[in-house]
Amino acid sequence: MRAIQVSTLGGPEVLTLVDVSDPVAGPGEQVVRVSAAGINYADTHMTENTYLSRTTLPFIPGGEVVGRTADGRRLLGLVPGGGYAEQAVLAEDSAVEVPDAVSDGQALALLIQGLSAWHLLRTSAKIIPGESVVINAAAGGVGSLAVQLAKYFGAGRVIATASTAEKRQLALDLGADVAVDNAPDGYAARVRDANDGKRVDIVLDAMSGPVLDEALSVLAQFGRLVTYGMASRTPATPIQPGDLLTRNLSVIGFWVTPALAMRGMFDEPLIEMLNLTAAGTLRPIVGGAYPLAEARRAHEDILARRTTGKLILTPN
Repeated sequence: MRAIQVSTLGGPEVLTLVDVSDPVAGPGEQVVRVSAAGINYADTHMTENTYLSRTTLPFIPGGEVVGRTADGRRLLGLVPGGGYAEQAVLAEDSAVEVPDAVSDGQALALLIQGLSAWHLLRTSAKIIPGESVVINAAAGGVGSLAVQLAKYFGAGRVIATASTAEKRQLALDLGADVAVDNAPDGYAARVRDANDGKRVDIVLDAMSGPVLDEALSVLAQFGRLVTYGMASRTPATPIQPGDLLTRNLSVIGFWVTPALAMRGMFDEPLIEMLNLTAAGTLRPIVGGAYPLAEARRAHEDILARRTTGKLILTPN
């Protein structure tokens, strides 16, 4: 079968199309013919060996696939690598069946990005109806779903931040109450203005760096800042305990990979979101589909922030 392999560390240029042996299923596993594989920002870190987990060469990237089994079942699930390929092996306990009304791209958007958005709001921030929520990078895969889920969970005001007017308009179209520029300079003032001059209850941030520094300053009493990435590739200023005390603040880290290994963290929220999507209540944004051979271009586009929503590879 054809697959994308990484044999040396680096940027998008290390993604190489190769022929490899077909995968073989073990006990409790199914081989699927991959109709689409998900692309995540984390994949760009893995080719550089800068992700939270270490990279061992050579490897086939990709942790999300949707495809059909030999008996015709259409499955969506997580794989421990190997997704950028024409075939992949899915463990039965990390896969669910996809409703016919949900497209491949929509289904893949609900895996890492959708489950991240769900858990950021429900599990980490513990959102309460009526609270104000700021979602940084609101036009991205996680952000675009977090905007919709925050409204569905009863947020009183959803404030989206994004880098361009087009991305801010997308967030508004998805249900955000207001959208502002996410540039660090003036971030805190723009967010407070968007919340009628008041501080906010929750901030979801994947940027880190100076944006995270600014976000901490806009939290209200008992506010929660959930950090789940470092897209800026710049560390934030270290937080001192005294910075948190006067407003009873919480800074919470979230990484989806170990979370989904816990009981009840995978199937239940994923099936809920698939059903919401099939009903038209949730609208996952598919930002672009790339042939398998153009995986390098996909990584270049995501690193250049030319994309919105979920990016997918179509191996077959």
